[in-house]
Amino acid sequence: MAIKFQYNKTSLQQIEKQLKMRQRTLPIIKSKETALRLEVKKCKEDAAALDKELERQIQGYESMYALWGEFDTSLVALKDVEMDVKKIAGVRVPILTNIRLEVQPFGLFSAPKWYFDGINLLQGLAKTAVEHEFVMAKLGLLDHARRKTTQKVNLFEKVQIPGFQEAVRKIKRFMEDEENLSKSSQKILKSLQEKRRKADALLADDDDEEGKEDEV
Repeated sequence: MAIKFQYNKTSLQQIEKQLKMRQRTLPIIKSKETALRLEVKKCKEDAAALDKELERQIQGYESMYALWGEFDTSLVALKDVEMDVKKIAGVRVPILTNIRLEVQPFGLFSAPKWYFDGINLLQGLAKTAVEHEFVMAKLGLLDHARRKTTQKVNLFEKVQIPGFQEAVRKIKRFMEDEENLSKSSQKILKSLQEKRRKADALLADDDDEEGKEDEV
C-alpha cells in the first residue's frame, strides 16, 4: 500500500497519528478475530452434531418406510418459529427460542399404534431441521464476519502499519538530513563571515599603518 505523504512536520504528525491509531486498534481487532474463530468452531461442531442427529432420525423414518403410505402427514405441521437476535463478538445473529408444532386430532382407537411413534418422529425431524437451519444461518454470519476481521487484521498488520512506519522513517530521515544540511550551511556561512571580518580587520590595520607613515 502506497502511503501518500509530504516531507514536512505537519505530514509527519498526521502519519504518526494514523500509525498510533492502528497500533492501538490492532489488539482489539485480533481479540475479536479470536472470539469469532471460537464461535465459528463451536457453530461447526453444533452443525455437525445436528447433521448426525438428523441422519439418525431419517434412518428411523426409513425403517418405517413401508408404513408411511398409511400415515396422514397433515397431522403434524410447523405452526411457528420464535426467534431472537443476539450479538456475538459484535455480530448480530438469529437465535432460535421456540419451535411450535401442531398435531391435529386423530382417532386414538381407530389409528394404528405406530401412529404415536410416527408423530414423535416427524416432530423430532421438524425440530432438528429448524435448529440446523438456524445454526447454519448463524455460522454463515459469523464466518463472514470472521473473514472480514481477518482481512482487516492482515491489512493493519502486514500493510498499513509497516507502510506508515516506513513513511515516518522517510520523513524523519529527510528532516534530519535537511536539518544537518542547514546546520552545515550555517557553519560554512559563519566561517565565511568570520574570515570576512578578519580580512576587513586586516585591511583596517593596513590603512592605519599607511596613515601613520604619511604623517611621518
